[in-house]
Amino acid sequence: MQALVTLGDLDAAVQRSHERPIVIFKHSATCGASNMALEEIKDFVAGGPAADVFMASVQSASRVTAEIAARFRVRHESPQALLVNRGVLAWHGSHFRVSCDRLTAALAALTPPTVIHS
Repeated sequence: MQALVTLGDLDAAVQRSHERPIVIFKHSATCGASNMALEEIKDFVAGGPAADVFMASVQSASRVTAEIAARFRVRHESPQALLVNRGVLAWHGSHFRVSCDRLTAALAALTPPTVIHS
């Protein structure tokens, strides 16, 4: 899991989503629900998903978490997970909807890229 600390980090993560889906997890270290969601994210990462996972702290990276909400047109919440594919928001959930199972299902529901055989 990689930290999103600056707006440049966010830009780079979104750019990466054009090659491979990404998950952005907005986390509050002082929130019990967010700490429970963090455990779900860790389970998701442990499963070796076909996505890169990033975390933004609402305490130390508030500009980044505000930009995430604005850029993807979602209400700022914490905890919150967003699945981004090819620069576009594909799924998001907050609070108790942030789970390993839901992220895995959302990732599986993405249309796989077209493979051209020569």
